[in-house]
Amino acid sequence: MKDYYSILGLPKGASKDEVKKAFRKLAAQYHPDKKTGDEEKYKEITEAYAVLGDDKKKAEYDTYGHAFQGAGGGQGGFGGFNWADFQQGGFGGGQSFEFDLGDIFESFGFGGGQKRQTRGRDISIDINLTFKESIFGVTRRILITKNGACTQCKGTGAKPGSEMINCGTCNGVGKLRENRQSVMGSFTTVRECATCRGTGKVPKERCSHCVGAGVMRQQEEVEVKVPAGVENGEVVRMTGRGEALLGGHPGDLYIKLHVEGHKSIKRDGTTLMSTLPIKLTDALLGGTYEVETLDGKEDVSIPAGITHGEQIRVKGRGVPSDRGRGDFMVKVKIETPKQLSRKARKLVEELREEGI
Repeated sequence: MKDYYSILGLPKGASKDEVKKAFRKLAAQYHPDKKTGDEEKYKEITEAYAVLGDDKKKAEYDTYGHAFQGAGGGQGGFGGFNWADFQQGGFGGGQSFEFDLGDIFESFGFGGGQKRQTRGRDISIDINLTFKESIFGVTRRILITKNGACTQCKGTGAKPGSEMINCGTCNGVGKLRENRQSVMGSFTTVRECATCRGTGKVPKERCSHCVGAGVMRQQEEVEVKVPAGVENGEVVRMTGRGEALLGGHPGDLYIKLHVEGHKSIKRDGTTLMSTLPIKLTDALLGGTYEVETLDGKEDVSIPAGITHGEQIRVKGRGVPSDRGRGDFMVKVKIETPKQLSRKARKLVEELREEGI
């Protein structure tokens, strides 16, 4: 005997909303008219939903389990399932019915009585940025090849000035009905007309430039504004700059950013960092050094007695953000001479005698 909860991939006693959600997902996957369709599987999940989607039948099934057919009697049980009753809300009719696929899943073009707006394909591209460009932002102009709206008909597919007439395929309805027969009875599927894309209208004369397609393969220059503070691997999305589609919205353009490294500067959030080698004498006595930042050269004062690894803050020279700019941190690296002259060695020995 069939386990209807298992068929829908649900635990026993799942709620009505869970049953409905599971059915919609599986129906969209296994409907015979889809590439992933499986007619037998589709019949099975429809039968399961006809029972578990009905409060009374679900309660009886939860109570009697597989014995429900005997308890309900005749065609009231699961063995007498008729697909027509699934649409009409009860068993035993045996009549044909019209089954609008859009009531189950929106991917067929109709949902809740409203036409689902289709959209063109998304496009993904990669661009390289210098380290400085990633910190301060940059505007790039790139050339991409894609399906764009026809420049002659502006994406309508109609010859300029041509009127729109009823579609001959669907007679202006925008939907096509197809009668089907199965072991569960006869039913009618309803789908969007591919000729008019559900609008019910087609141009009386097609555009000669795009042959009525409304879109053409063409090159387009796109201005990409990369915001300040982006990091390597981030993606910028440009809504509506993807491929165009007749009767639908264009897709989106996704730009993946690849940031080149810097020879001396690293990043940690909104903080920029570099390492500054200094002489031992300057570490002891103090001094002034020039540091390279992304804003140019900056003079940094080295306080006397600074230790190895200590950091000096240069305010407002880090990464821009909504809260202002971060800081630039300079990490001190004290360089110890590998060789000493006779004079220098004598001086160091004197310092050691001083206890330094």
